Amino acid sequence: MGHGEMQLRNDGVGRTGFALVIRRYCQDAVCIVGVLALPLVCGCGPTRYVAPDRLAHGYTVILPGIEGASYLNRNVAKGLISGGWPGAVEVYDWTAGTILLFPVNLRALDRNKHEAAKVARKIMDYQDRHPDQPVHIIGHSGGGGVALLALEALPPERQITSALLLAPAVSPDYDLRRALRRTQHGVWNFYSRHDVGFLKAGTTLMGTIDGRHTSAAGAVGFQMPWGLDDADRRLYSHKLRQQPYSRKMADSGNTGGHTGWANRQFVSEWLCPIMIAQAGEHAAFAADDATSENPPRRQRSGLPRAAETQSGVH
Repeated sequence: MGHGEMQLRNDGVGRTGFALVIRRYCQDAVCIVGVLALPLVCGCGPTRYVAPDRLAHGYTVILPGIEGASYLNRNVAKGLISGGWPGAVEVYDWTAGTILLFPVNLRALDRNKHEAAKVARKIMDYQDRHPDQPVHIIGHSGGGGVALLALEALPPERQITSALLLAPAVSPDYDLRRALRRTQHGVWNFYSRHDVGFLKAGTTLMGTIDGRHTSAAGAVGFQMPWGLDDADRRLYSHKLRQQPYSRKMADSGNTGGHTGWANRQFVSEWLCPIMIAQAGEHAAFAADDATSENPPRRQRSGLPRAAETQSGVH
């Protein structure tokens, strides 16, 4: 058996690399057309699963990318529900309300901080009514940057359970210390080197949420800033979890492009087990275990099997 054949089997994907590339760009193209057309056809109302029985078991707020409310973030919400997340789910549209204003959504930092403060207020209001219940933030693309701003807007005595960043449009050396301290189980960064159009070329040309013209952390991962002391380095090591794209994710509908992270099946099979495990008494993750590229699965202990997750920074 040749090396290429072994790699294909290890990846668990019965397709050529070329076919996967074609699927990746087709998936992004179709999603972009859908994002542009859907509001013109039927509008985009709020997506909320906030019945009292759900609110009693936790709260997850989903922050869209700069396109605003669309079927991409609806898919994330539906993936959480179908994956068994028992808590409430809400898509909060922090944008200016139309994709035509995407430069404002991307670069109006003061406005985005104001919207992030609203998210922080929603979280605190929930925690006041439902103490000790899990709270998560999921941010896709530009929403990943707003998720970090929302964490920074929380007072020091407040923490959420975790934040999951999907292809965040944030600079790689963004200072995560305040955001990491506002979480119990850390910040997960899901990134893909194949996200060339949006998070390499796009953010180099147009900029990131924090105003840097560079490849974003959603494409290359986060890097530890210079000059951190030992305590801050330990903070990064313990609370930043970086998950690079794996070809095994294609089996769950994520082909590694910018929109693949919002695939309903991927959310159900990869994100939900992480969140459900953190809602239990013990949230242990073998963050340095690279023996499997499979999605997290709950085992006898009730905890998910680790994915190909790397703890800390590169």
